Amino acid sequence: MKFKNIVGSHAGRILIAAVPVAVVSAVLVGGVAQGAVPVSFAVSGSQFQIAASDLEGTGFSQYAGTAPDSAGVSHQVAIANIGSATLADLCQSVVSDTPLGKVGIMITAGGNGKPASATDLQIAMTDLKGDSTFGNIRIGVDASTVNTKEKGSAGDFAQDSDTISIKNLQQTSWSTQASVFTLTGMHVQLTDGTKTCF
Repeated sequence: MKFKNIVGSHAGRILIAAVPVAVVSAVLVGGVAQGAVPVSFAVSGSQFQIAASDLEGTGFSQYAGTAPDSAGVSHQVAIANIGSATLADLCQSVVSDTPLGKVGIMITAGGNGKPASATDLQIAMTDLKGDSTFGNIRIGVDASTVNTKEKGSAGDFAQDSDTISIKNLQQTSWSTQASVFTLTGMHVQLTDGTKTCF
């Protein structure tokens, strides 16, 4: 069974924390409470892009939630959990407006046949594209009963699967976190804001 999008159901300053801190720090906070992204941090004012030529994962669930920012505004998101994942040709980019113009940050990793890997990966996203294959998928389950460690709110629509594979992934997100994120061949660079993952 293939799906083109799993989201269906429910950039002032150079914000270095928008992408690099969340990814480079390697050990990050995980978990979900009542359908909200569990934040020991508030999301920045910028969404960012994530791309990969291939994502392979086990232990997947997806349901609706919110991601609050520092101003107390909650952003509606689709929360995706993957217990264990590998990502080939990973790219993350964000563009911010500054007094000197647009400035971007781009991170690449996981190339040359050595994919990046993540454990307890959780993504709060607003858009996702790719060719997806799910193993043993259940659609329409109660979000509080999904087969992953992190769960949503009782009564909310959710889906889960034993495995997930996404080719040519393109994703727009408010946050990404994992208990461990290993970035093989990592490269972090500043750009003029015209270079993005897609």
